[in-house]
Amino acid sequence: MPNRISTIAKQTFKTALNNRATLALTLLLGLSLGLATYVGWQNFKTQNNQRLHYKELVRAQWLAKPDKHPHRMAHYGYLAFREKHELSFFDFGIESFAGVSIFLEAHKQNTVNFSEAGFSNGMLRFGEISVAMVLQLLVPLLIFFLGYNSISAERESGTLKILLCQNVSWKQLLWGKTLGIIGVCLSIFIPLMLLTILLWASLSHWQISGDASLRLMILIFSYAIYFFIVSAITVLVSAFARSSKSALTTLLACWIFFMVIMPRITQAIGVKIYPSPSKIAFADAIAADIHKQGDSHNPDDPHYAAIKDSLLKTYGVTDVKKLPFNYGGYIMAEGEKITSKIYSNHQRELNKIFEKQNSITAVAGFMNPYLSLKHISMAITASDFDTFVDFQNQAEAYRYQLAQKMNKLQIDKISNIAPGEKEKPLAISKANWAEQPDFNYRFGKLSSVITNELLALSALTCWLLATVMLLQYTTRWIKTI
Repeated sequence: MPNRISTIAKQTFKTALNNRATLALTLLLGLSLGLATYVGWQNFKTQNNQRLHYKELVRAQWLAKPDKHPHRMAHYGYLAFREKHELSFFDFGIESFAGVSIFLEAHKQNTVNFSEAGFSNGMLRFGEISVAMVLQLLVPLLIFFLGYNSISAERESGTLKILLCQNVSWKQLLWGKTLGIIGVCLSIFIPLMLLTILLWASLSHWQISGDASLRLMILIFSYAIYFFIVSAITVLVSAFARSSKSALTTLLACWIFFMVIMPRITQAIGVKIYPSPSKIAFADAIAADIHKQGDSHNPDDPHYAAIKDSLLKTYGVTDVKKLPFNYGGYIMAEGEKITSKIYSNHQRELNKIFEKQNSITAVAGFMNPYLSLKHISMAITASDFDTFVDFQNQAEAYRYQLAQKMNKLQIDKISNIAPGEKEKPLAISKANWAEQPDFNYRFGKLSSVITNELLALSALTCWLLATVMLLQYTTRWIKTI
């Protein structure tokens, strides 16, 4: 039985490559993949070098600031950059539309800005060519062209009956045709993956971590499964179709619906079921909650006036200038704690809405393998929404630590003027700025990525099992046609 399957697979492979049109299409697709690889590689080098350059510039400017009041440094702020993962050259994901940096300052949480889409012309709206895009959208078209007549042509020419009369089972025929088509795809995919490994190692400066290696292995394995699923579906459609023309029409209609229409429908459904507030409404809600808590810059604010009275009573003094620490710094630290908590709660709720919207697409992966692969590919290459949210969270944690560090310096080194005490300066040494570490974004571990993408991985696994079962046990239905 395995010999017959391998014989059919080899014959299918040779027939495909002997066809000039198929060979030309395969070469054209190979050139597209080569171009996409080059574009992704250049895109990574250019953008990441820019971010690293400005990251170093921001750090140098921070350290070069002269002696001054620490609260002024808190408002001077810091610019945090989101670096690109070395595998992001393979799949751009939301990289071009998500911001790459965020300005961090005291008492205020800013949004992530400076996306590539914001600085590009309108051509970006038509999409970018990436390796993932070619493999996800164009390779299935090649598979459809290779396999739409794999069995229907045998039926039309009358050779199907001859094959079945020679003790070739339907199971052997389906598996042989599927493996033959996959062989043609792998003739493109394997060289591309070898090139991907070399570029990935080069972009990693040949310092390859175990986490990144596992990411690449899962990525390759996921795409291989995807090609198998598409190949099996193509052969099954050809087996059930009455003619090659109807098989090709069915496959092209499926491509248009599942890869063009359905992704947009699922996104629209997600937004409709789980609507998110506008940017203005989001900012107004935060401002309203902060207003309820009070204004730390207003000495007559009831909340902070109560804190003042409590401190005066605790230390047994009648004036904040007689406190053994800087009262202004203490109030700023308290205000920062309150506003930061309010913002984080609102941002967490907003992210939950976005996650629910994305979950509609993830669930739709059980009906569309393209959607499940897309989720997995973006997550593995760290170009997905979860990575963007993780950057926001790490940047906010750094911002809060920076603001509280400056407040602590104000509390400790800009003391109040007590009776008989020499007045301390209103500025501290710039050597204190170096105590604030630089912001360095850390990508999530693969274990957390897999946990977040369990739904998409389960969907792709279900598709794999379903197609294997169909190839194995669909004989009874085909015979009745």
